[in-house]
Amino acid sequence: MEEGLGYKLLIWVSFQVDEKNENVTWKAIGYCGPDPEFKTLNQPNKPANKTNSYGGSKYQEEQMEEDDREDSIGPLYRGLINIKLPREVVAEALSGSGFPVSTQSRKHRPSPPIIRCDAVVVGSGSGGGVAAGVLAKAGYKVLVLEKGSYCARNNLSLLEGPTMDEMYLYGGLLATADTGVVVLAGSTVGGGSTINWSASIRTPQHVIKEWCDQHELELFGSELYKEALDGVCEKMGVHSEVYEEGLNNAVLRRGCQELGYPVTDIPRNSGPEHYCGWCCFGCKDGRKKGTAETWLVDMVNSGNGVILPGCEAKKVLHNRKKGRERDTASGVVFEFEYRGVKEVFMVESKVTIVAAGALSTPGLLKRSGLKNPNIGKNLHLHPVAMAWGYFPEQAPLSPPGWSGSEKRSYEGEIMTAMSTVVAGFEGSGYGAIIQTPALHPGMFSVVMPWISGNDIKDRMRRYYRTAHIFALARDKGSGTISSPSSISYQMDETDEENLKRGMEKLLRILAAAGAQEIGTHNCKGRRIDVKKVSSHEFERFVKEESSRGLRDLSTPVCSAHQMGSCRMGVDPKTSAVNQMGETWEVEGLYVADTSVFPTALGVNPMVTVQAIAYCTAKSVVEVLRRKKKETFAT
Repeated sequence: MEEGLGYKLLIWVSFQVDEKNENVTWKAIGYCGPDPEFKTLNQPNKPANKTNSYGGSKYQEEQMEEDDREDSIGPLYRGLINIKLPREVVAEALSGSGFPVSTQSRKHRPSPPIIRCDAVVVGSGSGGGVAAGVLAKAGYKVLVLEKGSYCARNNLSLLEGPTMDEMYLYGGLLATADTGVVVLAGSTVGGGSTINWSASIRTPQHVIKEWCDQHELELFGSELYKEALDGVCEKMGVHSEVYEEGLNNAVLRRGCQELGYPVTDIPRNSGPEHYCGWCCFGCKDGRKKGTAETWLVDMVNSGNGVILPGCEAKKVLHNRKKGRERDTASGVVFEFEYRGVKEVFMVESKVTIVAAGALSTPGLLKRSGLKNPNIGKNLHLHPVAMAWGYFPEQAPLSPPGWSGSEKRSYEGEIMTAMSTVVAGFEGSGYGAIIQTPALHPGMFSVVMPWISGNDIKDRMRRYYRTAHIFALARDKGSGTISSPSSISYQMDETDEENLKRGMEKLLRILAAAGAQEIGTHNCKGRRIDVKKVSSHEFERFVKEESSRGLRDLSTPVCSAHQMGSCRMGVDPKTSAVNQMGETWEVEGLYVADTSVFPTALGVNPMVTVQAIAYCTAKSVVEVLRRKKKETFAT
């Protein structure tokens, strides 16, 4: 009871801010709050779609110069439709953008308005954003439905609590059914690409080989997939340069170098000068090139696409056409809240692309009547286990010319270094990579073990100089999901062993980098002063802590990557979609998100999902071209 109340109090204390967006505990733990360089252009903590930043009065819009709008709101402002306005205003905005709206007459009650388009895309993240951009640039009218809100640059708060509520699925409070894995997923325009940690790693060659050879998916060995990888990386400006490294990554790099472990620079979609530790709360200046700064911009600039934030797709519409062996997708029903009442709209489209993410896509397909048994199965989570090291300010951490004493754990690019020492890339490809997390005070307090009030006070006091690194397993085990609130997942023994091997390396890396004290997140809360123990005591500590179980709820395990719940394949008996991303059951219904991954990936999935979505979108373009020719022919 004391532990549960303690955690709730810690979260509340860490997240709460006063009218100046400040917290009285921050000074004590060495935390500055939002990025000091960030200057808000509007009232903080208010999402743009609640402030008439788009779809508002013409007078308001005319008061803002176009350049100022883009700087403050972001480059999507011309393509955003505020659905939470009177129906006639919404209809006018949609019609003015080339999306006709009509209403069918019904007796006794109003019928849902019908929006017509070539393609409707459910989700605006790394899958949906790419698909929408490709289709719109090809000349097709694309309507994007996004469950989350649009958080404009000028309305970002860079505060942990408000951002979790506004930009993360279920406010960031999501876990598997047994609470064994804490799950984080984006829910905002741009999806995970808006709040992820910038890592932009291409599909590893051993994964491509496995998907081609073992799963017989020719797509991944094709020239189209190579084109897709090159194209998405170029679009995001992916690079591996590091100008200045933050505390966590400097610790990982130095520890690996001291031990002779492999360590490489992580490719990223933010500039080399982008020294920002707040990207998990949205990008303050657009330098991180998620879909809201790239593919969706292409869509808006083409004049062929609009985005409707705050809309949840409830059902995909489909019917059996004469002479067809299976149903054909015809659109989507979506709902939103307007003045406290649920409103329903319909979209009539030639093709439907579902990219709601591996946690939400299966539920939508099932609600729509699809029966394929693979929908909702084979869910992989990339389970993560962390270790920490305390580095007093006087601890030397880096080569000459770099003052480690000035670094704080929450500053600097979130990910710049990675080790594959236990990744198994040269063998089966199933192991664990080692990277660094973003932990602001709230999440830090959640994952740290609770031993007593005094103990957690001491841990929080040293927060700003406590470096974290983690092991991420390419999981062979999998789970099932029917909705984001119903995730069943049990870590496989092999995955647990890979994380244990990773944990052993984590502790050694932290010690080799110069940590005074090291420990894990196990509930026993054991830690050791590296500077005061013998080598025998150190080895015993590492052995004991890295051998602790990770499947018994004694150690927090996290997931920021979810995939595989509608996997791609060549047989409907073992997969949910074919190589083009089209569902086996419904013609014209495509899936373009991480749920189509045939297996777990083993690295950060952003580049891979964008590449797959690119290929799927190219297939859809060909389908739409054929439909257009057929229409002209008749």
